[in-house]
Amino acid sequence: MNQPGPAYASIVIQLGVNIDHVATIRQARLTFEPDPAWAASEAHLGGADGITIHLREDRRHIQDRDVERLRELTPIKLNLEMAATDEMVGIATRIQPEAAMLVPEGRLEITTEGGLDVAGQRDRLTDVVSELAEASMRVSAFIDAEPRQIEAAAACGFSICEVHTGPYAHAFHEHGRDEASPPVVAELEKVRTAGQLIREASMRFNAGHALNYYNVQPVAALPGVAELHIGHAIVARSVYVSIREAVAEMKRLMREACFATGGPGV
Repeated sequence: MNQPGPAYASIVIQLGVNIDHVATIRQARLTFEPDPAWAASEAHLGGADGITIHLREDRRHIQDRDVERLRELTPIKLNLEMAATDEMVGIATRIQPEAAMLVPEGRLEITTEGGLDVAGQRDRLTDVVSELAEASMRVSAFIDAEPRQIEAAAACGFSICEVHTGPYAHAFHEHGRDEASPPVVAELEKVRTAGQLIREASMRFNAGHALNYYNVQPVAALPGVAELHIGHAIVARSVYVSIREAVAEMKRLMREACFATGGPGV
């Protein structure tokens, strides 16, 4: 069953930190360090509200043992990104993270390339959402900012939609890193409109993908956005400072933008 939209209206914007690329560094040498569980602890101390990990079919970064350890050790909510496969559903129902986010997955992609086609696989996803929800998880769909995908997500029973911000981030980068540039404004408006439709459908509005320290504030200032998921930029910044400081800096930027507009319920 979908969560009611008004229940999220007063939430202060939250940050979910994706630590996949801590594991990417470890897997480059097939060794034991750096430890994603330690990174999760440091992210928590920096102000993260949740930890996100993507257990991919090819196990290119996060491993099964990581999921088990993070479920055991993480003191904040754990969000498991996953393909809607029988294998992943089985792992999620056994591990029971607080949230499961269904994403598309391709073996040759470097990172997730576009949102989940919920509209094209309603029957399958309805069953998957039901099974995960029965195991006490909030279930999220990572989708492009398209009305038909939002409508389909509501019909399937998702309680959260995370809007893919990659097109906005790419426009920001390609057009002078200027938030007033017309292509950037157009992409941001698509995210804003999608967020409004998500809330009207009584789902939680989250956003993420390719957000960094320079483009995050316009997204954090959008009406009703409850949570942003950010990973690569934070792990990259931590090379020069620390995970804890990198998370704290991102959280400050998000909160500044959110409060400048009166909070996420506005």
